[in-house]
Amino acid sequence: MLTNPVVVSILLMSVLCLMRFNVMLSIIFSAMLAGILSLADFQVVHQIYQTQGFGYEMLGVYWQTLEKTMKVFIKGMSGNLEVALSYILLGGIACAIGRSHLTHILIYRVTPLIGNHKSLFCLWIALIACFSQNLIPVHIAFIPVLIPPFLALMNRMKLDRRAVASALSFGLQAPYIALPFGFGLIFHTIIRDSLKQNGVEVTLSDVASVMWIGGVAMVVGLFVAIFVLYAKPRNYIQTRAEKRNLQEINVSMDGRDYGVLFGVFVTFAVQYFSDSLFLGALVGLLTMIVSKGIVYDEVNEVMDGGMKMMSFIAFVVLVASGYASVLQEGGSIGLLVNETAGLMSNQVLSALLMLVIGLLITMGIGTSFGTIPIIATIFCPLGLALGFSTSAIILLVGIAGALGDSGSPASDSTLGPTSGLNADGQHNHIWDTCVPTFLVYNTSLIVVGVVGAVWLNG
Repeated sequence: MLTNPVVVSILLMSVLCLMRFNVMLSIIFSAMLAGILSLADFQVVHQIYQTQGFGYEMLGVYWQTLEKTMKVFIKGMSGNLEVALSYILLGGIACAIGRSHLTHILIYRVTPLIGNHKSLFCLWIALIACFSQNLIPVHIAFIPVLIPPFLALMNRMKLDRRAVASALSFGLQAPYIALPFGFGLIFHTIIRDSLKQNGVEVTLSDVASVMWIGGVAMVVGLFVAIFVLYAKPRNYIQTRAEKRNLQEINVSMDGRDYGVLFGVFVTFAVQYFSDSLFLGALVGLLTMIVSKGIVYDEVNEVMDGGMKMMSFIAFVVLVASGYASVLQEGGSIGLLVNETAGLMSNQVLSALLMLVIGLLITMGIGTSFGTIPIIATIFCPLGLALGFSTSAIILLVGIAGALGDSGSPASDSTLGPTSGLNADGQHNHIWDTCVPTFLVYNTSLIVVGVVGAVWLNG
């Protein structure tokens, strides 16, 4: 199992990221390694080595494998092309908001309500993030719009942004795990359909009656992050503008501010009714230009600012999609599941290994929604063979799919928080978002998932 291309490539990606190596390059190098390990014909390589030793012909085989890997990788990048372009357009909207008075007004109105209560601020952020998944399902579109205006307030409170990253990640993940509304309805439907396709008959109500346990695990992780791990003050560099008294800020709105605000509402409305983040962002930007929220002569400056803010995230999303295609093309994921199945001797160990497999897969491909159909093909017959009840199988498949969404460098649940919290360049994607969310949420999900599966099994 330790030599499986999925395990080896994800370990390489994790080590490179933790060494502060560029995230995008880390994913690309890991994808290339996974491709060579899974797509190369090692029987041919062995025959060449036996007859000719190490030489140009053997290198030629590896070079051909690398070329094949690159083709699969580049073709797979198209899977997230619309998402990447949407993020660039959202960056333009966020930049337009930053150039208006809305940021000052928002800070002025919220500060008296929050005071200096850091934990209250984090819980409020978590609540807003929850709404983005169920009530108004705009996913991470709100983060580059909402969070940057509050960085000055966070700096004054000396609030550790790792706590805010954890709050945002909670709101992006917990609702779809636990509640069958919005994105949660999509997630629960995928669980139901995947289980049915693999011989486990369940309904949406069956899924919802179990997956609340995953929500409990997320709440535990949120409280640990806010009240224990990241409760201490942390200093950030403040600009002169941030140090001014808030009462000195002019909070009156002009026509340009109303144009930008109207564009924001249009963005969310179009995205909601069309189910297209790209279309919502495009129409929102056009609305801001027509309503003069963005002055025509400043369109280039606004879009340049949006590119600087979101281009990194957009390209990471693209290469993550290519990485997922390489893993799936080589069949390494199925091999990993089959190899691990042989190690399962009792229900506690089996539940733990199932969840670890889900963690590895989601860490690699960056999406819990895409992990469910992959693991259900093996987990369902395996769970039945091991004597797990239907409820326990639902929980194991659901949590195994969700594991890794928090903590993966390529996941929306980490890229989204970083896009807002790093607006001033003082928040590291790996050490300030990925590592904290990985620790608090994946740990709690694994523990609660194992205990919950055994409990549901009676």
